Amino acid sequence: MRVTNASTYRNFTTSVNSVHLALNKSMNKISSGELYESAAENPLAYYEGKRLDNQYQDFETKKTLLKDVQNRVYQQELGVRNIQSLLSEAKNNVQYANTATTTDTALDTTKSALLQEMHEIVNTLNTQYENFYVYGGNDVSTPPFSLSEDGSVLTYRHKFSGDDEPTEFQMELSQDADGSYGYKLLAKDKDGNPPANPADNVLGTMEDLVKAMSEQGRVDIGYGSIQDKTTLLDTYTGGMNVLTGITSDAIRTWKKDANGIYTDSEGNDVMHYLNSSPLALIGRSVQAIGKYLESGKTDRGEMNQVLSNTITDMTVTEHSLSSFYADLGNKYRLIDDMDDRLGDLMNSLKVQYKDKLGADPYESIMEMYNNNYAYNAALQVGSKLMGSSLFDFVG
Repeated sequence: MRVTNASTYRNFTTSVNSVHLALNKSMNKISSGELYESAAENPLAYYEGKRLDNQYQDFETKKTLLKDVQNRVYQQELGVRNIQSLLSEAKNNVQYANTATTTDTALDTTKSALLQEMHEIVNTLNTQYENFYVYGGNDVSTPPFSLSEDGSVLTYRHKFSGDDEPTEFQMELSQDADGSYGYKLLAKDKDGNPPANPADNVLGTMEDLVKAMSEQGRVDIGYGSIQDKTTLLDTYTGGMNVLTGITSDAIRTWKKDANGIYTDSEGNDVMHYLNSSPLALIGRSVQAIGKYLESGKTDRGEMNQVLSNTITDMTVTEHSLSSFYADLGNKYRLIDDMDDRLGDLMNSLKVQYKDKLGADPYESIMEMYNNNYAYNAALQVGSKLMGSSLFDFVG
């Protein structure tokens, strides 16, 4: 009799544990929504679900990255639009200064307004999004631009990959012997003097400048192919690229000589386009007005000629900025479309995942109630068994 009761208890315990396990399983099915807990239950469906899950995680990561990239490009777009607006205001000021009835006092006020607009453009080019500079290109930690108080010297800083300190470029706007105005890339030794030989130059060279302008930040956000990086979206925009209107793709088509140095013609192209930039055109007007006011104010002819040419050049530059602004707008729209597309793909994966591994909620609830009923019944049987007295074990 002792052996029979012991065997019954063991069988009962095993049965109750099985029923309790089934109850826990059905409850987990309701809470997780998953039909299978392990690959052993349905290997094909389980691993297909894992594949869908990995795809979903990849899309979710790209969608998160997409928001950051989208905001960065939006800030770049806003900056170019602001520069375009400042150039339009400056153009109106130059037209006012070029009017014959404008007094010398008004000219001095206009010069100050133009100089202020130059500094506002530089501030725009130093725009930050979160903790990085949106016009820093691949260098997001260095404030890229500064401008001297009189607007004549533009300083650009860029830290190349692997360098401990940023490379500094200085460009001075001045009038040439033929009367034209333009930027020149400066070279200085450690004492701030013109270097005795090229090796003494501590400032960035034209080769360095072109290298900085050719850098790109292509990101895999679901657009293009990772096997061909040129098809990925370039989300970095350098400030020098904005000012000159030369894209990094255009820079990369430039050829080098046998020593890997960019030729003079390409270097001159950078200065040529920089001299058509909003900063150069406004700076040209500031210097022309200043020269007239400081020269005894006897002849306005030279100043008016410079201002007239500047107004024409400003109109051309406005169109160039519009093209750059449109390019950034197209990038933003492409990112926005990609965001919608990723959202649709994620919703599609959810449906596929539910079809493969999703548990029917009504069926799961009924299964849980059945298992719960069976478990309660088993417990009641157990209470009857436990009611046996000690005499049942006495032979």
